[in-house]
Amino acid sequence: MNLQHQLGRGRLVVPEQFLEDVGHIVHQVHRVVPDDGDPRTIGVLVLVEDDLFGPLRGDDSGHLSHSARSGARTRLRCPAVSTALLTDHYELTMLAAALRDGTAQRRCVFEVFARHLPLGRRYGVVAGTSRLLDAIDSFRFGPAEIDELRNKQVVDAKTLEWLAAHRFSGDIEGYAEGELYFPGSPIFTVRGSFAEAVLLETLVLSVLNHDTAIASAAARMVCAAGERPCIEMGSRRTHEEAAVAAARAAYLAGFAATSNLTTGQRYGVPTTGTSAHAFTLLHDDEEVAFTAQVAALGPHTTLLVDTYDVLDGIRAAVRVAGPELGAIRLDSGDLGLFTVQARELLDSLGARATRIVVTSDLDEYAIAALAVAPVDGYGVGTSLVIGSGAPTAGLVYKLVEVDGHPVAKWSTGKPSRGGRKYAVRRHNRKGVMTGEVVATGGPAEALEGDRGLQVTLVVAGRRADSGSLPLAQLERARAHHRDVMATLPADGRKLSRGEPAIDTDFVEIRP
Repeated sequence: MNLQHQLGRGRLVVPEQFLEDVGHIVHQVHRVVPDDGDPRTIGVLVLVEDDLFGPLRGDDSGHLSHSARSGARTRLRCPAVSTALLTDHYELTMLAAALRDGTAQRRCVFEVFARHLPLGRRYGVVAGTSRLLDAIDSFRFGPAEIDELRNKQVVDAKTLEWLAAHRFSGDIEGYAEGELYFPGSPIFTVRGSFAEAVLLETLVLSVLNHDTAIASAAARMVCAAGERPCIEMGSRRTHEEAAVAAARAAYLAGFAATSNLTTGQRYGVPTTGTSAHAFTLLHDDEEVAFTAQVAALGPHTTLLVDTYDVLDGIRAAVRVAGPELGAIRLDSGDLGLFTVQARELLDSLGARATRIVVTSDLDEYAIAALAVAPVDGYGVGTSLVIGSGAPTAGLVYKLVEVDGHPVAKWSTGKPSRGGRKYAVRRHNRKGVMTGEVVATGGPAEALEGDRGLQVTLVVAGRRADSGSLPLAQLERARAHHRDVMATLPADGRKLSRGEPAIDTDFVEIRP
């Protein structure tokens, strides 16, 4: 029998082997793995319970389902989507020149870092690492990619031959996803031949610059919100795939949910939402619209009460849903004033447990301004998906070592530090971070309270987390971010422009 799997932009229809006699199987794609023998196919690893052929749970339709947690794996083949052309033209022309003069195989170290934090911010949040490793897994030049390069005469025949056989075989280490970073932090390090490492530059920066910018903005919003939840609602303000990445990054940084259903499907992020003004305008009047929504979704739904008059809308909402009304949403006007009036009116109508959710072009500053208002949650859209004024993290990917020897740029305003870096975070006895040490030549001397920042991500071309589901990876990153934020000095949480929350010391370790 055939089962359909959603992957990226395409639908994959693949045969499920050995399951012909158990009816409709509900299961989960564990991981997509490019096939070493054919760059245009992938293996889909499907996790099923060990008791697959034991008692199965049925429903009235006759369909059978099982939990998809652990156990046997089935390898399936289907067309792969290559990321190899998500790069700049000059990466390939550099490769061609290096292959021609014999320098392509020199052992190199490239590092990703930021020269400074944007807009006087005090910290940044590393995000997108797992997405990037997925993209590197799919960085294969198949027939379609080779034909494109040949037809456009981008590189010569020998380079095309090299690309067709290319598989990344190097090592990658970096800061854990969700970690904080500061100017000069070596958040992502690629070690391998010049040829294989230089090809990744554009892809690495494309993913990390976007997701890190979003997570950094989201973290500030979460800090401003305190214990009140933030909901990501920015899909309509950005590219459709950027919306998914942004929602993932926001959840990593502490947002409670997203309105984007694809993010829920891919990463298991909670999704939420009820209705817009269009639903109210569709009906003859507001009360009729509320009646229809409550009939469909129950009294615990969230009713949008500002289509006409806020206070009249609240009265109609409580008449329809009763005191069990879950929440109201305010999307316009003076939110500081309207939330106070709304709370007083709800309480007077007996709806004391009804929550107040606000939206309307919020950013971290608007959220902070509502700190004393009776708000129960924030919906954030445009500001979140554009990084709240910093749509890129300003990360760069620089060659720092060739055949064991440090190399560096000396360009005015854009210098780099040569040599592979080793980074640790220092903390006081209370566990509060006090500084970061970035050493070349070897790790710095360990002190009490030090925490190493770089973790192994890829060894000889193979991912270290290959057994993890996307949801598990994201939840680990979210938990790590929460733990690290708890160690940030109090001044580091300020929204005002200032210096980085901690200083970074750059040291050279001599033999």
